[in-house]
Amino acid sequence: MSSNEAIIESELKGKTLLVYMHMLKKPAKAVGVRKVQRELGFSSPSVSSYHLNKLQELGLIENVHGDYKLERMVKVGILRQFVTLGGVMLPRYLFYAVLMTTMLITYFIQSPLHPTRETFTTIIMGLVPNVILWYETIKIWRDRPR
Repeated sequence: MSSNEAIIESELKGKTLLVYMHMLKKPAKAVGVRKVQRELGFSSPSVSSYHLNKLQELGLIENVHGDYKLERMVKVGILRQFVTLGGVMLPRYLFYAVLMTTMLITYFIQSPLHPTRETFTTIIMGLVPNVILWYETIKIWRDRPR
């Protein structure tokens, strides 16, 4: 990790991280101070202005005639655990969990369930990763900044 990324990671916390995540949802769209205040429920425009200016100092956004636009995307801290698709931030483990669940369901549909050692082993080998992946997905989702 470069020193610049280390600085960004140390500064990108709390409400500043919330503002940055809000801007990541619509990267091509510029937002104003009052819009950020309303959409994130800040107590005053000065709170959103402070965090927008902090992001600008970090080189992550730029001020274009009073509106702020995303300039650079970084994956630091909790953001490493998420993927942005169409403005929605999803935990990375979600894709693996869905894949494993689909594979297990496909096995149940295509194979007769006879009580054999191989069937039992296959079911256990499918259930254990499913439980772990869904647990991790839900844990990361709950820990996301709100």
